[in-house]
Amino acid sequence: MYCNYCGKVIQEDAQLCAYCGKRVAGVVARQRLVRRREGKKIAGVCLGFAEYFDLDVTLVRVVCVVCTLFGFCGGIAYIVSWIVMPEEPLMLAAPAGQPDSLSHT
Repeated sequence: MYCNYCGKVIQEDAQLCAYCGKRVAGVVARQRLVRRREGKKIAGVCLGFAEYFDLDVTLVRVVCVVCTLFGFCGGIAYIVSWIVMPEEPLMLAAPAGQPDSLSHT
């Protein structure tokens, strides 16, 4: 399979191109802006933004830290996003089927 962006050969089951980092065809980015439950460092805000805008989470975290350190209101924006952004819905396991009491013969 070939990457649609850089044209290099990538694995058939790859979700991201190993060379340019772009998502390959068939993988859809998240439709809602939500805070993630898994993979988060503090509140999941940066991971939520990274998935929503289809960016690398490390890049989003670095931009957030730089904005906070240089007075661009990064810390305030993070806290407001933490409060405003809904948390990802909890994924519950389906209940196990009850055994059929009539099948015991």
